[in-house]
Amino acid sequence: MTGAGSVTAQASPAIAGRPPLWFIYSITLTGILANVLITAPLPDILAAFGEPDSSAGLVVSAATVPGIVMAPIIGVLADRYGRRPVLVPCLVVFGIFGVLAGLAPTFGLLLVCRLAQGVGSAGLINLAVVLIGDHWDGAERVRLIGRNAAVLTVSIALLPGISGVLDQIGGWRWSFAPYGFALVTAAAAMRYVPRGRPAEPPRLWAQVKASASLLRRPIIGGTIGMGFVLFALIFGLFLTAMPILLEDEFGLEPIVRGLCLAAPAVGSTAAALLLGRTRHRLGARRLLLVAAAFLAVGFAAIGATHLLVVVLVGAMFYGLGEGSTIPTAQDLVAGGVPPEHRAALVAVWVGAARAGQSVGPLGTAALLSTTGIQPLFVAAGAVCAVLSGVIAATPQRWYPDGPGTGLAAEAPADLETLVEGAE
Repeated sequence: MTGAGSVTAQASPAIAGRPPLWFIYSITLTGILANVLITAPLPDILAAFGEPDSSAGLVVSAATVPGIVMAPIIGVLADRYGRRPVLVPCLVVFGIFGVLAGLAPTFGLLLVCRLAQGVGSAGLINLAVVLIGDHWDGAERVRLIGRNAAVLTVSIALLPGISGVLDQIGGWRWSFAPYGFALVTAAAAMRYVPRGRPAEPPRLWAQVKASASLLRRPIIGGTIGMGFVLFALIFGLFLTAMPILLEDEFGLEPIVRGLCLAAPAVGSTAAALLLGRTRHRLGARRLLLVAAAFLAVGFAAIGATHLLVVVLVGAMFYGLGEGSTIPTAQDLVAGGVPPEHRAALVAVWVGAARAGQSVGPLGTAALLSTTGIQPLFVAAGAVCAVLSGVIAATPQRWYPDGPGTGLAAEAPADLETLVEGAE
């Protein structure tokens, strides 16, 4: 058994070199295309195939369900064989099946292509965060994860407007054309992602057990649980129910729906870009506490009004919460584990997020016929208020910027320590 020095060449910027930030951000942009492109044209997709509103959850979750299982598997493979051999196939599969979904002649084939696309998307957003964690540390890592999250949140907010324009001009099938961008990103990955891989990968079972031991740390397990709840609400309500609310309650056309779905961009972008500063001032715990409160106010406002302007203000509060929670949670996981387990643990976080992305739309679809849309937003506000209370009850010492022995001090320094503890 060798020490940390032989684990991975790609984890050391001095050996492998840093990939350009624009390329890392393009991976995130590509990964988030999976569902944000179909939000604005979603009612038109259902109408084209004669499907009821309750089928909206199937269209959205089809591209997220595979990630529940595949994201952790892809993470383990990326830790064992290197980042590039995993990232490039994910991008190619994502791009090909994304374009084919737009050409599907039946609703069933559309769902099949979306499922295949979901296999590819399972390795994208998490590997972008992993690449940042591989090559940057400390405050700089926090700042860059914040910028990466800004790309994610701006994409969630703005890309529905682009797909709405494509839908309005050429029909809903044109909304799938941007998925071909993944093939361009795959070509860039061949150039910019180092070939580095572990010199002596550990036995697979030992690697899995060592990674699993990290999940028992309260802050890691809690952050993963938060990812599930957060993405269930984002994809179940804001990306699935919100387009239907804007059409049924306010009668908005696809382009206007897309613009309304872009309302959170201002808050989410500002929160993500200022993450380094706010994290330094507040610390991770208080920042998550404030962000959960913003989410609670935003969802409650959307559900408690029949005025479009109030819905838009609520969406902006939602954006502030989203832009703070996602990158903070990602940094707590990426920075709280050894680099040789980073891809696996970040992928588990993404797997939990994918589970939320799948459960949220399906749960929303099941409840739409019984409760209506707006009561669901009010209930989501209550869930976020409870989440804020849970965060307030957690000890400050659990956090890496808290007093005493935080997570950063507790994390084992190398793979040997973890594997010996697992065996």
